Amino acid sequence: MKSIFLNYNFRMLIASFCLFSFFCSAQQNNTFLKDNRPNIVLIMTDQHQAEALSIAGNLNLHTPNLDRLAKTGIRFENAYVTFPLCTPSRSSIFTGKMPHSLGVNSNADSDNKMKDTDKQLGLGHLLTQSGYDAAYAGKWHAHEEAMADGNGFATIADFGDMPLAEKCIDYLELKQKSTQPFFLVASFDNPHNICEWARNEPLPYGNIAPVPLNETPNLPVNFKKSATFPEALQLEQNVEVKIYPTQNYTEADWRQYRYTYYRLVEKVDAEIGKIINAIDALGLRENTIIIFTSDHGDGNASHGWNQKTALFQESVKVPLIINYKAITNANERLNKSLVSNGLDLYPTICDYAGIDFSENLLGKSIKKIIEKDITPHDFVVVETKFEGKNAYGTLGRALITQKYKYILYSWGKNREQFFDIENDPYEMHNLINSKAELTHIDDCRQKLLNWCKQTNDTKFLKKIVLPTTSILTSDTLFDKPY
Repeated sequence: MKSIFLNYNFRMLIASFCLFSFFCSAQQNNTFLKDNRPNIVLIMTDQHQAEALSIAGNLNLHTPNLDRLAKTGIRFENAYVTFPLCTPSRSSIFTGKMPHSLGVNSNADSDNKMKDTDKQLGLGHLLTQSGYDAAYAGKWHAHEEAMADGNGFATIADFGDMPLAEKCIDYLELKQKSTQPFFLVASFDNPHNICEWARNEPLPYGNIAPVPLNETPNLPVNFKKSATFPEALQLEQNVEVKIYPTQNYTEADWRQYRYTYYRLVEKVDAEIGKIINAIDALGLRENTIIIFTSDHGDGNASHGWNQKTALFQESVKVPLIINYKAITNANERLNKSLVSNGLDLYPTICDYAGIDFSENLLGKSIKKIIEKDITPHDFVVVETKFEGKNAYGTLGRALITQKYKYILYSWGKNREQFFDIENDPYEMHNLINSKAELTHIDDCRQKLLNWCKQTNDTKFLKKIVLPTTSILTSDTLFDKPY
């Protein structure tokens, strides 16, 4: 009897150990025990300027779905990109690094080769390794145009806005009862189709019919180019006619442009609404963070500019909304903190997913900014480069604080600009020669100098304008004189 009792206890001990091992293994593989970390859905549009939301007060369009997301979340009024162009900007978003640090300096194949070490630290790999199911739908362009192997994501929909939302909904239905949290990226192309429209080409997801002039938006208050319009920008615009096919535009043409642009935003808002509705209908909203942003804006006739690449506010400032149960009841629906979506979304997503991230990153977790655990940025930096068959390769940097914006292009007359964006948000009065603002101008010059040194931005360091009070001389900026 004693032997039977001992054998029974031994068998129970083995069974308990096996059961414990199963639970541990199941928890590790996310196949049995529920992982209560939040699902994360990142929704992106392309070429979507910050003011192109009806909740931002724009009466020229109606974006009910994005408005709804903002009303139950937090909208960031001062969100900037790291580079107003698809590939460099998107590469930043998924790695948390500045484009020049990644070696992704334009859309050109010869100028956007990301190192494997940087790719391996991308969000797709990071969240997959942490137990998330990482899925990607739509435009990638970080740095390959379409999603490719080696980025850590499973592709559920190819590049193209139709039927991107439906593919995402199919995925959400599969994940409804899953014990494994998911990271879904829904990356839409529109309103990027304004590029095709400007070239008088068919639009990939359906044409927009023109309307009588009295039904089009008025021209923006900063439509006319200023007397200090940078020479380099003018020449880049002149030589790349296919990118900037607006030199013979009449004011009526520009108004049709603006009308079409806003209709394209409305079109993509409707597609985004399908995904938001599915998240609600499937009961996933309670434990799902929805983040919305864009890779850059569009000139949209301001300063006589279409497209992006230039450092105007219309091109570098984008919408950013974060919606999650944990912050839905926050008193501050509109957050004015300076945010760099290319630097800050990486640590933010890691933070929500419970993933440790390097303290050496330049970005800050927006989650911690919302919760007042850290202070926001004092300034953000945007970089640019004009690349193309006929382009001059102009480089540019913008340093932006809450009140001021300092812009410097690499060459040409009027290459240096300084705006009080608090009082002059449309950048109509260049104060670079103002003696009253010299202290603030020199402060921005010094900050940009320090930033270029800190981030090893050696190419642009050679183009810096030193503060008037600096004891340095220009030769100290050159590691090589060429």
